[in-house]
This record gives sequence, structure tokens and C-alpha cells, in this order.
Amino acid sequence: MAVSTSLRLWPGVVLVVVQWLFWLVLPLVMPELSAIGLIGGILCGALVFAWWLLFSRAPWLERIAVLALMVIAVLGTRSFVDRSISNGLMGRMLYVFSIPALSLALVSALALTRHRSTGLRRAAVAFAVVIACAAFTLLRTGGISGDAKADLHWRWTPTPEQRLLAKEATAPPVPAAPAIEPDPKPSPVAGEPAAAPAKPAADPVKTRPAEWPGFRGPHRDAIVTGVRLDTDWAKSPPVQLWRRPIGPAWSSFAVQGDLFYTQEQRGEDELVSCYRVSTGEPVWRHRDPVRFYESNAGAGPRATPAVNGGRVYALGATGILNALDARTGAVLWSRNAANDTGAKLPGWGFAGSPLVLDDLVIVATSGRLAAFEAATGNVRWRAPVRAGGYSSPQLMTLDGVAQILLLNGDGVMSVSPVDGKMLWDHAWSGVPMLQPASTADGDVLITSGDMMGGMGTRRIALTHNAGTWGATERWSSRGLKPYFNDYVVHKGYAFGFDGNILASIDLADGTRKWKGGRYGNGQLLLLPEQDLLLVTSEEGELVLVKATPDQFAEVARFPAIEGKTWNHPVLIRDILLVRNGEEMAAFRLPLEQR
Repeated sequence: MAVSTSLRLWPGVVLVVVQWLFWLVLPLVMPELSAIGLIGGILCGALVFAWWLLFSRAPWLERIAVLALMVIAVLGTRSFVDRSISNGLMGRMLYVFSIPALSLALVSALALTRHRSTGLRRAAVAFAVVIACAAFTLLRTGGISGDAKADLHWRWTPTPEQRLLAKEATAPPVPAAPAIEPDPKPSPVAGEPAAAPAKPAADPVKTRPAEWPGFRGPHRDAIVTGVRLDTDWAKSPPVQLWRRPIGPAWSSFAVQGDLFYTQEQRGEDELVSCYRVSTGEPVWRHRDPVRFYESNAGAGPRATPAVNGGRVYALGATGILNALDARTGAVLWSRNAANDTGAKLPGWGFAGSPLVLDDLVIVATSGRLAAFEAATGNVRWRAPVRAGGYSSPQLMTLDGVAQILLLNGDGVMSVSPVDGKMLWDHAWSGVPMLQPASTADGDVLITSGDMMGGMGTRRIALTHNAGTWGATERWSSRGLKPYFNDYVVHKGYAFGFDGNILASIDLADGTRKWKGGRYGNGQLLLLPEQDLLLVTSEEGELVLVKATPDQFAEVARFPAIEGKTWNHPVLIRDILLVRNGEEMAAFRLPLEQR
């Protein structure tokens, strides 16, 4: 029996220990450094492989054979893992996660056989490599958190959506309006000949303005006025009114009276759903036979419906734009906004929430803006094309001029709501997901991001002379780096998520005033009369935080829903609606007694 070659093992042991400190321990102790833990784990893995190839003292053929076996095992495993693993991290999850697994497998096998024969050592290493890769076939992921932590489960356990569908199969049916096939052809622009007469649509129901007409509220700024909360939640906690499961989506709510509207995925159907605010009971569901899925955020729509004039307008993750009767869900018209704008489906799906302005429905499809006639669905105008993004159109009035702003992959552009013609633009390349905001003196705040998270906040100064606009950078700050999580403007300061920790910056120069509170990648609302932030954490908690620049101060905390919560909350007087990709709930918040 051949005696095992004496290996230089200690560098590999040290590197694997450091690697797993990065990979496992650092994200647990300091969640905001999870991305650094991920990168550190990968770099340590590269050093482990370099040690094995160059400094391990193993025979050269064995060194090369082990690395070749690792590559073959990972590539072979890819065909057998769950779809959520093969598509995770933009298709890189198996490769990334296999690095620490294979590093540990290699060094462990070498350590256990260091006094054994060469043949046994080689067999042990080969076995460990195969087992390390095969283990991934037993897993699935429910997505990743905002700081790139995978939500791993055994592959055979049902997903929340599967449990919902099983429960739905035995529940009484919910009224549904007949779906129609979306028109795959672009609709005509005003002034161009139509291919066929537009289908007549029902007159919209005359209603009062909706309390919460769509994404982030009446002005898309996440500001709730006229509400003052009792902040002593130890004495007067929020009271749950109802709770029910819901299909996956990252939509928020539009609210009119006792009805609210949202979007969800159920199996192979994408839904626009209507429920009662008072009870949570379903009223109607509209279904389109499409399913969008990507492993990081999961299945379902990304945008939030808009309710206006007795109609609900909703953009699905694949580009289907529906106009529905708000009372019944009946289809008034349906378009394929992606085809109408020539947009390609982005990696995370279409996420732009429709904006209703007068007789137009303005939609963003990955950096492309188009306005549809609210009555017919015909295209009124298309704006100049810009690089992709995930933001929604934002109405602002700047220097007395109404305009539509859109953050896109090239920066920000502003167009006229009348005809879509460009007013001004400003360059800042990235992957934007949030809304622009305005300052009290008429400047514009924008944000952007990249694959690693938020890039920062920038203040833009505008000039307007004789119809000519100019936009110049006033300052850029990394003191507030929101990614896909909200920020608000209040009394000369911005408050929002700097990664997964709340922060505040001074709008005069962008300097950070404070940073604190580990709430993950959540969302927030501003109650300006109380200088108060209502935060929903990524784990589904409700938190009250002071919106003042002097220091971070948490006021109250309450557990609300369970699961990864990226969806925007809605507050109508004292009724709070919250949801995520698994469940939704309504709470009555205590009001301040005067």
C-alpha cells in the first residue's frame, strides 16, 4: 500500500476557516456587510484553489485532476438542481455557492486522510467533491434577501404559493371577469392611421378621488398627511383586523372606499385582484395566462395598480396593460405595452406602476415611456428611448411646468405630458428602481444603483429660460444609497434606506446626519405632522422612527407579517395595509388623542 504523499495542508485549513467566517459568520453578526461576506468567501475560495494547484505538494496530475473534477461536477450538477438554484443570482448561484462547498470538501477530505494511502486520499477527495455538488440537488431557494442571503429550503417542501394553490382548490370560487387575449400589435399613435377602429369602452364610473390611487400614494412620494398616531405601542398596540394568504408579487395597493386592488401570481395565471378593506375578503379577480419568474425575487408582478374614474389600470411583469372595471373586474381594454413600446423584457420584469393623468395612462417599460388613451387604450405618444430601468413615471411641476420624469439606465429624463417630447435630461448611468423627488426650492433628487446595490443620491439644479431647460449636478452623496427601498424628503432632509440601515442626509450639501436601525431592505412612509417615519422592515415588522436630523431614534416596534417584505405599505387614516409575497394583513393603528 502506497503511503500518502506529505501535503502542506495548513494553508488550506487556514483559508477555509477564514472563508467560512466571511461566508457564514460575518452576515450573521453584521448583516449590512453580507455583500462583503459573499465576495470574501469567493476570494478565499480562489486562494484555496491556488494553494492546491501551486503549494499543496500533491502530485501535479492529482492537482489538475481534482480541479478538473470540480468543474465537471458543478457543470453536471446544473442539469439536476431546482430551477430556483440554477437561475439564482442571475444564473450564478450554483457556481458561487459551490466555491465554499468545494473548498470545505477538498480540505476536509485531505485532513481526514492525511495519514492514509494516496489511493484512499484520492478516493476521499473525489467522493467529497461529488457529494458537495450533489447536495445542491436537494435544495431550492425562496429567493434572496436584499443583502444577497439565500432563503434555502429542502427541495421537496412546498412553496407558499403551492400551499396557497392547494388551499384555493377547495375554497369557494371568486368572481372573475372573462379575460381577453392582449393585442400583440402596437396600437396607433395619435395622428397615424389606425389598423382597425378602437373597440368601444364603457364610460368610467363617476367617483370621488381615490384615497390612495396607486403607487406610493396620491403624489407618489410616500407622504401621509392628516394622520397623527399614538406612538406608545406598548400601551396601545396596533390591532389586527384580518390576515390572509396571497400569491407572490411585489405590488402594493390602490385603495378606493372599501375596496383595494393589488396584483399577484397564482400558478400559471397573473392576477389583478380586488379585496375589501374591512374584511380582506376577495371581490373579483382578473386573470391573464402568463407567468413571470426569476429566482432572486420570485414569481409574479412587480408593479402596483392605479385606480381612477371607476377603472383599474395594471401593468403585468411581462408587459400586459389592462384597463378593468373597478367594481366587477370586467376588461375594458388590454394592450401589450412591451410590444407597443418595443421594449424587451428586463431581467427582473416590468416594474413601472401606471400613472393616470387626465385622460392618459402613462406607462414605463424598462426606460421607455408611452401614454395610452384611458378610454380606448390607443397610444397617444411615445417618449424618446432611453436605457432600461425599473422606475415608474413621476408627475412633477417644476418652475410652474407640469412634466413627467423617469429614472432610466442613462440617468433621468423629463418629457411633456402633452406629447411626450423631451424637456430636459441628466446623465447618471446605473440601474434605477426608485422615484425622483423634488426639494422645496425646485431642485430634483435622483438615485441610482448597480448590481451591488445603491450608488447614492444626487441633487440636480434646473434652469428654465425661454422654453429651454438645463440640468446640472449640484452635489452627489454616498451618505444615502437607497437601492430598491424608499426614501422621503422632509424639512430640508432626506430619510431612507442606506443599504439595509436607515440614514438621513442634509439636502443642502448631501452630508449624512445619522445612520441607524437594522431593518433590512424594507420600505417606509412619512407622517409629516409628527416628524415620524412608519417603517416596514424586510422581516415584516412595523417600526416608528423619528424623522428628525439630530439623531436616530426608534419610537416603537410591532410584529406584523411574516416573510420577506419588500412591498410598500399603505396608510388610510388609521388603517394600515401591508403585504409581501406570502400574506397580507390590515391593522388599525392607534390615533393620538387630543
